[in-house]
Amino acid sequence: MGKRVKVHSLTGRITYPVMMKSFKAVKRNRGAAGVDKVSIAMFEVNLEQNLLALMRDLKQGLMQPKPLRRVHISKGPRSKKTRPLGIPVVRDRVAQEVLRSLLAPIFESKFHRCSFGYIKNRNCHMAIEQLLRWHSEAYFVVLDADVKGFFDNIPHQVIMNLLSREVADGNILKLIRRFLTAGVMEDGVFKPTTVGTPQGGVISPLLANIVLNQLDWTLDRAGYRFVRYADDFVVVTRTHQQAQEALAVVTRVIESELGLQLSPEKTHISRWRDGYEFLGFYISSRTVRMRDKSQQKFMDKVREITVRHHNLDEQVVVKLNRVIRGTANYFAPMFANNQSRFQKLDSWVRMRLRCMKLNRKNRRDNGKLRCRYFSRKLGLLALEGFCRRLDPFGDVYFVTPRFEATHRGSPGERPSRR
Repeated sequence: MGKRVKVHSLTGRITYPVMMKSFKAVKRNRGAAGVDKVSIAMFEVNLEQNLLALMRDLKQGLMQPKPLRRVHISKGPRSKKTRPLGIPVVRDRVAQEVLRSLLAPIFESKFHRCSFGYIKNRNCHMAIEQLLRWHSEAYFVVLDADVKGFFDNIPHQVIMNLLSREVADGNILKLIRRFLTAGVMEDGVFKPTTVGTPQGGVISPLLANIVLNQLDWTLDRAGYRFVRYADDFVVVTRTHQQAQEALAVVTRVIESELGLQLSPEKTHISRWRDGYEFLGFYISSRTVRMRDKSQQKFMDKVREITVRHHNLDEQVVVKLNRVIRGTANYFAPMFANNQSRFQKLDSWVRMRLRCMKLNRKNRRDNGKLRCRYFSRKLGLLALEGFCRRLDPFGDVYFVTPRFEATHRGSPGERPSRR
């Protein structure tokens, strides 16, 4: 086996065009200000000077990241659990994006083909399609696994060891270690970080994939079929015994090699026919649909927008359409069976709007404000309108989203073909 060739002189690749491209990526992703309260718009006022100063600090190894601003977001409207996020200052976000853009080409080519999280040209739908292919080949037993507090508990030394296998630029490695140990500010109190790469950091997803790539290739060498998206992964086997053996392999790698732990409440063995949840979908031998928890999240978002004592104006519909479009784009791929569920949700959304308009809930109001009022006059989108369908000849067509309710009210009108 040939000697591993490491990458040198990454620092020399930091140029002004790279800095500008990184800033544009940060601006595109938006995000709140960090502990210094400098927003993206404020940073942009003196953009050239700020980028040149940051570039000089990166190239000379003088970059000193500021602590992250710690915020806790709820895991769900009905959940008491929260997820900690670390928000870097804008300057540090740009610097992290520069490092990510330099490191990603080196490591992404080494990532396993069955890893789909935070990798260019890969996404959640591709991960589920791969799972369905394994199921079609008689891999019916499912090991559904999740790493406990993954992002917050990755040992820094594990990250640095894996990075130094491929990268020999000491300045880049030093900068990454500084970002990992920058600490967080929570309620005005500084807390050092000795483990973990915070959720919210630009470079965190790449570092997470670098760490779990060890698990991917161990499973591959053992001959297992699997799909991973960040720290959420599924191994599929043909027998329960094989699934138990796979669990032993996963446990050994996660705990002994990576210094992490599996989440006992989220790690279990089941069968395809009994169903399991993955990436927001409920997957079984009978259906692939939006899981109940995802539906509840959608309904909670709609409730926040459609408060009964508020006025039903154009802005309400704009906000609703944004939620509907985002939900439908994710939960209406070709492999999903959500049409009947979407019909009920569309009806429920219209009910909420009737309550806003008439300040009451009454079934007889359905006749006063019909479906075409919402679709034609208000321009309300419908979830069902994003569902792709098959006609009797096997050709795919779907209903144009804006006028979906109109087609349902006109049985003789054929939806547009695409």
